[in-house]
Parts: sequence; structure tokens; C-alpha cells
Amino acid sequence: MTERVLVLDFGSQTTQLIARRLRELRVYCEIHPCTVDDAFVRAFAPDAVVLSGGPASVTAGEAPRAPDAVFGLGVPVLGICYGMQTMCAQLGGRVVPATVREFGRAQIELLRESHLFDGILRVGGRAVVWMSHGDRVEELPPGFGPVARSEGSPFAAVADEARRFYGVQFHPEVVHTPIGKEIFENFCFRIARLAGDWSMSAFREEAVRRIREQVGSGRVVCGLSGGVDSAVTALLVHEAVGEQLTCIFVDTGLLRKDEAREVVSLFRDHFDIPLVHVEAGPVFFERLKGVTDPERKRKIIGETFVEIFEREAEKLGGADFLAQGTLYPDVIESVSFRGPSATIKTHHNVGGLPERMRLALVEPLRELFKDEVRELGREIGLPEAFVKRHPFPGPGLAVRILGEVTPQRVAVLQEADRIFLEEIRAAGLYDAIWQAFAVLLPVHTVGVMGDARTYEMACALRAVVSEDGMTADVYPFDPAFLARVATRIVNEVRGINRVVYDVTSKPPGTIEWE
Repeated sequence: MTERVLVLDFGSQTTQLIARRLRELRVYCEIHPCTVDDAFVRAFAPDAVVLSGGPASVTAGEAPRAPDAVFGLGVPVLGICYGMQTMCAQLGGRVVPATVREFGRAQIELLRESHLFDGILRVGGRAVVWMSHGDRVEELPPGFGPVARSEGSPFAAVADEARRFYGVQFHPEVVHTPIGKEIFENFCFRIARLAGDWSMSAFREEAVRRIREQVGSGRVVCGLSGGVDSAVTALLVHEAVGEQLTCIFVDTGLLRKDEAREVVSLFRDHFDIPLVHVEAGPVFFERLKGVTDPERKRKIIGETFVEIFEREAEKLGGADFLAQGTLYPDVIESVSFRGPSATIKTHHNVGGLPERMRLALVEPLRELFKDEVRELGREIGLPEAFVKRHPFPGPGLAVRILGEVTPQRVAVLQEADRIFLEEIRAAGLYDAIWQAFAVLLPVHTVGVMGDARTYEMACALRAVVSEDGMTADVYPFDPAFLARVATRIVNEVRGINRVVYDVTSKPPGTIEWE
């Protein structure tokens, strides 16, 4: 990867979207906190820099600043919202509290030509953008000129064309700014002269080289979960070091119907990767007996998983490295200027393994987003059905059973979940949905089936669409589809006599519905 853009994070909720927009243009980028020092910036040697938005005020004491080295690299810089404000303030301009704050949609008018708006707007042209700011630039730094204005911002876009420094008061990374993609295209290709040639093929070659360099003659263990992240990790590491890798698949008994069989068949039979299959369902069920709190379930499952994984790894004669399917959103959360998230990652069932087993980590996917992992999976030959598999939580069905987890309740939920997904596939809807699953509720309802009264469990169905897995909207099934699924579940699954559909959306920061 010879070209790369540095995105400095000032704490915006949409910083990840900046990286997504750049990656969509085949431009490689990395997000790092704005607190990195000048030495880091110079060593990174970016071809361009983007300064994100953020919640702070430049007018406040100890407001975060961009490293001074950013403005001495001789590369293009794009400041977004707070990023524009701190750039202007640091280069000799003045920022003040806005007399008219702008939150939401606004219209900008182009005041003069600028490379940032080439082919997008003509002078006097208007466009809808998304604003979110309480301060505004009052006086521009030397060398800068106004490019666009809005009702509340006389400097809605600014530029120093000679130094290739640009600022926009709005957020081009969000879908509510329709011209946002074109602005990033101009910045990357017209201004920074990037080639936009980052590809999965190139990433694969580089990742294999780095894995070989890191591992050398060492031994690697990888925990398979049945998900696409661990699967792609295993295939990539196996391509790099071959028989030095052993996969350990801990079958918790909490997976989807037939999922354990599919994982073993794919990796042991199809890819011929050394695989240890541990059927540990009875151990997990015994330790979950009587537990109803979801967070306790997660911790018990995580601790049990670590214990079993560690034991199996020791049987192999020891290992030097642990391969994990860490993704870029996980990395961003851990280094964010706002600090690591306290509400996610407790669902990961391999937490603590590296420290406990004194293993070095191999994380070949830590620079990729979820959709890029799927693309890499296709590149290395993972079957399409596996590549497109819906996300599944580390603790499995335990967090989709409200109340106590027992083998009988898991079996009931597996059947209901299987029917739901079968009907979704039959209707051609599987690829249009980010995640769909059934949930077993902790209530029994009275019903009449035939001439007999029943007193059985209820289940809920959940299906959402999402672009990034961070937020989600309910999938709008046709009522006839839901009626068909409910009828099948009630008729075919003993133990369920009522089905409901969950119509809540998933707000930012949540992982599972439970």
C-alpha cells in the first residue's frame, strides 16, 4: 500500500463514515486520534490528511488541536466542521460562537470556483448539506478565501488553493449531504492526485507477506466461531504459514441449527486446514444452569470458552501466536479520541486469551471494515453462502434466549430460527437483510391447537437492514410473509404457540437485541 490518507479523529460520531467514504473510492486510509504527536504524523507520511468533526469548541480552553506537523507536510488537508475550525484557528484565523447555530439540513451557495467543487457546483449554484455546529469561523487565516456560504455561516467552505488546504463547515461524509461523495472524489483525485488503486487482491498479497514475516517458524492457533471474520482470518493465515496453523472450534452447543457440522466440513474437508473440534455443549449448559442475566451469560460463556480453548491449545504442544478476526471498527473504538467504548465487546468470547496464554496476536483483518472482509473472503475462495452469512453473536443463542438456557430451549429456538431463515431465503430476501433471527421469550401463553388447550412459549422474530452494523432499521416484511412464517413455526416447532415480530430500530452503540 503506497498511497494512504491519515484521518485524525476529534471525537465525531461520524468519523468512521469518513473512512468508509474514502475506502469506497478505493483509497486506503487509517483513523488515528488527534492526540498523536508530530513524530507520528511524519512517520505515517500520508499523501493527504482529513481532520474530522468533533463535539468540542475551539473557543474553549484546552480544546483539541491538530498536530502542527500536519500543516508542514506539503500534502492536501481537508478540515470537516470542527476540523475546519481548528485548522483556521491554528493557522491564524478566528473562531467565535455562532449567532445562528446550524443543526440539520442547510443550503450552501458557491461564491467562487474551487477545485473542491469542480464539476459539482458553478458559482452561484446551491446545494443541500448537513450541518452540525455551534461555532463559526469569523476571520480567515492568511492565504485562505471564502468558497461557499450558508444562512448561518459566512464561511461554509474555505480554501487556500496554493497550499491545498480546504475546509467545509458541513459533513460531506453523511448521506444527508448528497454532494459529499463528489467532494471526497475531488479531494482525493483532483487535489491529492491519488490513483485510487487499493484493492483486495493487493491487500491479500500484503497481508500474507506480513503474516509470514511476523510468524516466522512459530505456531499459530485460531479460534473458529462459525462467522465470516474468523473464517477469513483462518484462511488468510493458512495461506501464509500452512501447517503451522491449527484451528480450534469450540462447539458451545449454542450455535444455529447444523452450524457446527457446516464449519467442520468446510475447514476440515474442503480447505484441509488442521482443525480441532471440541464438542463442549454439556459443559456450557451445566455452567449456565439457573442463569438469566444476559451479561452473566456472556461472562460465563467467555470464561468457559477461554478455559477450553487454552486446554486444547496446550494439548497441541504450545503455540506462539493467536490469530483473531479483529476488524477496523474494533480498532477505532479502542483508539478513539473519545476513549474506548464501555458498552460493546463484552460479547466477544475470546477476550483475555492473548494475556492469559502469553501469545502474540496475529490480526490480519484489523484494517478492514465488515463489507471489505466479505470481499476478501470471496478473493480467497470462501463459499458465497458463508461470505454472506448474517452476523452472529459470540455467546450464540444464549443471548437470544431470555431466561434460563437449557438444551431443550436451545433446540426449540434452533428450529424456529431455521424456519425463519429458510423462508427468508425462499423469498429471495436474505441478501437484502443485515441480520435476521428468532428470540425465545421468557413467557408462556395459553392457546388452543385443534381441540386441546396449550400452554407453551412465545418467540419473537427480528430482521434489520444496516449499512455499517452500528445502527439498524426494521426490515418491512409483507404481512403475508410474516403470517406464513408464524404458521410454520407454530405448526412445526413443539413448545411454541405464539409468534410476534419485533419492530424496534437499533440505535447507535447497541450490538444485540435481548
